[in-house]
Amino acid sequence: RRGQVPRRRPPGSEMGRGLTLLLLPLALLAAPAQAEGGTAAAAEEVKIEVLHLPEVCSPKSKRGDLLNAHYDGFLASDGSKFYCSRTQNEGHPKWFVLGVGQVIKGLDVAMMNMCPGEKRKVIIPPSLAYGQQGYAQGKIPPNATLIFEIELYAVNKGPRSVEAFNKIDKDSDKKLSELEISQYLKEEFARDGKKRHPSVHDEILADIFKKNDHDGDGFISAKEYNVYQHDEL
Repeated sequence: RRGQVPRRRPPGSEMGRGLTLLLLPLALLAAPAQAEGGTAAAAEEVKIEVLHLPEVCSPKSKRGDLLNAHYDGFLASDGSKFYCSRTQNEGHPKWFVLGVGQVIKGLDVAMMNMCPGEKRKVIIPPSLAYGQQGYAQGKIPPNATLIFEIELYAVNKGPRSVEAFNKIDKDSDKKLSELEISQYLKEEFARDGKKRHPSVHDEILADIFKKNDHDGDGFISAKEYNVYQHDEL
């Protein structure tokens, strides 16, 4: 939903958050605005101030990790708050995958190498936020510099990690067959306990292969699966 400013909700809610992130394509996950090109944009950087650093700082976040965090967003021009994650989704912290465009570019940069329990204040230039066009729905004007106060709660292995792939790849042949993914879907459906029409399983299975089996060989290879390219299979 574009109304929730820093992030977008992944498609395919029928499968649940974790399963959707695991197998469905990510074409619709880009934030409403991307960093604009050019020399000026390249020269601008995210400014990071660490407000609190836990004594134990591990694991540190990296591209492809699944993060859980709260954050408040402010306009640098007048200090007005345009977003508060604590007032969204019944106050639950936000889950998103780092470094793949589920949040604006500046937040992807700002939350790298961050550990659970850490708090940061970050200043994001327009080129790494919503650029010249702004974001009217979020009450963000054109060329706005943004300030975020972030509290990170959890750093987990991302949904396309080696561990996730190996969990599905029962015969360890480095490719996912229709049977393996079908079995995984059944296990996930049984785990969440939701009632579904039997046709839902077949529809999701077909959709997974349509959008991930790029060479049409009937398998999802490690390369086709590991879209984040943050681990080696």
